Amino acid sequence: MNIPSALKYTKEHEWIRVEGDIAFVGITDFAQGELGDIVFLEIETGGESLEIEEIFGTIEAVKTVSDLFMPVSGEVLEINPLLEDHPELVNSDPYGKGWLIKITPKDGSELDRLLSADEYAALLEA
Repeated sequence: MNIPSALKYTKEHEWIRVEGDIAFVGITDFAQGELGDIVFLEIETGGESLEIEEIFGTIEAVKTVSDLFMPVSGEVLEINPLLEDHPELVNSDPYGKGWLIKITPKDGSELDRLLSADEYAALLEA
């Protein structure tokens, strides 16, 4: 299982990668594996400011639908346009082309509450 050390993680299996003033958010390799083949994403929160742990959308696999949670508070700047026609990118490249949203984090200190790669790996082993 792939758990990049440069990312931060939530207990709900989202990841966040901060690049300057923006951050990319997606679901982990573990999460996409548990969900199975992803067939549809519903994310209609573009332009909205959401609080930490608020639902920003849903992800639909062949057998289930799951909520997607904000890892930190912030404004949703962009929804990955590639996923509209290619939701399977979340399965094949969850940390690259399969990112879900781009945000502007509101409070950088919230990042400190997220899990490191080692802490996330330990959570999965528990």
